[in-house]
Amino acid sequence: MSDPLYTVTQLANDLSVTARTVRFYEDKGLLNPQRVGNTRVYTHRDRARLILILRGKRLGFTLREIKEYLDLYDADPTRQEQLRALLKRVQNRIDSLIEQEKALVETLGELRAIEQQAQTALAAQQRGSARRAR
Repeated sequence: MSDPLYTVTQLANDLSVTARTVRFYEDKGLLNPQRVGNTRVYTHRDRARLILILRGKRLGFTLREIKEYLDLYDADPTRQEQLRALLKRVQNRIDSLIEQEKALVETLGELRAIEQQAQTALAAQQRGSARRAR
């Protein structure tokens, strides 16, 4: 029994993306569908690649990084080089997110302090206005 084939619309619907998204990744060389006449058809392998692409994007990897990862999969049947590259990129991404988290915590602290100062200033002005109105 042969693997199922998907049209661009079927693949897009199956993975909750638009057909335009699928074509975009094809244009970037991340997917390489077969053709039946003028119709693009995607294999189970294409579907798996698209799942990896979408996951990579969700995790913050660039299209170049995702393409390199997918290309390693094709070049290395043992997947050792692919796994080493993935591990390095994941560790780098974790480090980057930790730095962003620290910056966010600091920024949130500053914003909360400014918010408190502004609320205190408004409350003081309202008290002053209420006294003057008497």
